[in-house]
Amino acid sequence: MGNWLVNHWLSVLFLVSWLGLNIFLFVYVFLNYEKSDKYYYTREILGTALALARASALCLNFNSMVILIPVCRNLLSFLRGTCSFCNHTLRKPLDHNLTFHKLVAYMICIFTAIHIIAHLFNFERYSRSQQAMDGSLASVLSSLFHPEKEDSWLNPIQSPNVTVMYAAFTSIAGLTGVVATVALVLMVTSAMEFIRRNYFELFWYTHHLFIIYIICLGIHGLGGIVRGQTEESMSESHPRNCSYSFHEWDKYERSCRSPHFVGQPPESWKWILAPIAFYIFERILRFYRSRQKVVITKVVMHPCKVLELQMRKRGFTMEIGQYIFVNCPSISFLEWHPFTLTSAPEEEFFSIHIRAAGDWTENLIRTFEQQHSPMPRIEVDGPFGTVSEDVFQYEVAVLVGAGIGVTPFASFLKSIWYKFQRAHNKLKTQKIYFYWICRETGAFAWFNNLLNSLEQEMDELGKPDFLNYRLFLTGWDSNIAGHAALNFDRATDVLTGLKQKTSFGRPMWDNEFSRIATAHPKSVVGVFLCGPPTLAKSLRKCCRRYSSLDPRKVQFYFNKETF
Repeated sequence: MGNWLVNHWLSVLFLVSWLGLNIFLFVYVFLNYEKSDKYYYTREILGTALALARASALCLNFNSMVILIPVCRNLLSFLRGTCSFCNHTLRKPLDHNLTFHKLVAYMICIFTAIHIIAHLFNFERYSRSQQAMDGSLASVLSSLFHPEKEDSWLNPIQSPNVTVMYAAFTSIAGLTGVVATVALVLMVTSAMEFIRRNYFELFWYTHHLFIIYIICLGIHGLGGIVRGQTEESMSESHPRNCSYSFHEWDKYERSCRSPHFVGQPPESWKWILAPIAFYIFERILRFYRSRQKVVITKVVMHPCKVLELQMRKRGFTMEIGQYIFVNCPSISFLEWHPFTLTSAPEEEFFSIHIRAAGDWTENLIRTFEQQHSPMPRIEVDGPFGTVSEDVFQYEVAVLVGAGIGVTPFASFLKSIWYKFQRAHNKLKTQKIYFYWICRETGAFAWFNNLLNSLEQEMDELGKPDFLNYRLFLTGWDSNIAGHAALNFDRATDVLTGLKQKTSFGRPMWDNEFSRIATAHPKSVVGVFLCGPPTLAKSLRKCCRRYSSLDPRKVQFYFNKETF
């Protein structure tokens, strides 16, 4: 645990600061509405629910302001670029942008629930005090109305015949609140891992309901339902001096006049205006870049329904591990999907590998299979930075790819090959451990040529131990295993044609990490994964377990590819 805190102290500090700000804002506003004389009469009707509603509202505004920042990819890429020479710990928070985005969304859900429940009590108490005939202060306040100041009422339910449901759905605050809540529920539920992985289109379309949510949030306070006593009225009849029942006010008319109230002006727009403007600029920049012409130079269909697209675009520059968003207007004008770049920065083109996983990718692969000339038009936005850009910052790199998750490491390994070709002597990385886990033998096919070239290059340069790779096949039967066993003595693997033999099953991570820690007792080891959460959990545990408590000895830093 101590080692983990050393590696993630800035991320922890950022998270604690965010939580602290939420707690501070909630407590500060709660106490203000609970103690302020301005809301003395409002509290006579609503009680503590007033403070709960207002405190949660401010926290909703704060988190709605924050939630768009982690998905501003150009901003994050810029920050990652400016911090490229910083310690990896300082860049760590940038790698958790989507995790933070989700945490902010959960916090919005919590405060939304508090806000709704508090206002349900508020409307019920408004209705009850309007119907009361007992002469209590709450009932008299509810019937208060000044003809000369038509908006100087305190209770928004101004007739005993008006129901809570009617008041909620005919007021601006109630109607926008309901619409915003429905949009929020749809966004959160459609963002669940299962739906996002298997029905990405549903997730993509539903998530854009944030536009409706933001609009509703901006105009939510226009009705001015929560009201407080005006400053002028307080100077004439301060509630601490004039808080007895209204039938007594006639008796003390000269000293205590009937109070006047005013609704609060909308405040949500002040919180969200700056991030909305920033996000609009982000989208304009993305749109401008996406409209630039993309030329498809080569199309390759690999086994296991993997499509490779090689493209060119004027002014396009990339780094290893980056990703782009791709749109095919002939399939959908609105849908953009992220794909990791598999080309190296040294190449004259940029490429992606697309596996059939969902309606959009299947339609794209089918389109390129059936239509050769003219080529379908492709639009590209990016590139954007990820954690994989930091691979060259480590002395020892452990790369773990599951299935098509090998794509970010294709870029890295290609770049390594080019650097050795050009006698690049400033390479900090001295050792690479590469693990690729696949279900089918055909999945290895498109990557074999690169690994074979790297094997030959390392042998010619006298660095055969620079790259240590292991291929694991998890989907196999007795025929495949028997065939491999019969040909085990061959110089090359019978399944891949490489020198390294294919292993059957999954890696024993404890053995692998123990071996790496023994071989590099004083090195900083970067562990990079592009794969499922279950594998991430196992690797993260191993990084903690095999990192030395002594900072001068071996340290494992876990990094997961997310976009």
